[in-house]
Amino acid sequence: MKIPRERRTYCPTCKTHTVHEIQRAKKRKASELKWGQRQFRRVMAGYRGYPRPLPSGAKPIKKLDLRYKCKECGKSHIKNTGLRAGKVEFVSQ
Repeated sequence: MKIPRERRTYCPTCKTHTVHEIQRAKKRKASELKWGQRQFRRVMAGYRGYPRPLPSGAKPIKKLDLRYKCKECGKSHIKNTGLRAGKVEFVSQ
């Protein structure tokens, strides 16, 4: 799927439509100090099995999360486009 590298869209910081640079958002490493992760580690300790059912009918391709960086203020925000694409190519117009 081809996506333009720049797009004019709404900036929540500037509160107006400005030109944004688009990148694909990458997932960060999950914090080990969060309550859910601490609970998971506690349940996994010892001789028990996996605490949750493993995903069986998972979709093969995740939805796109795109990071929009405003060219005016430099702030960025993430939008979930709702599109599924195996290969993403950013093209300049």
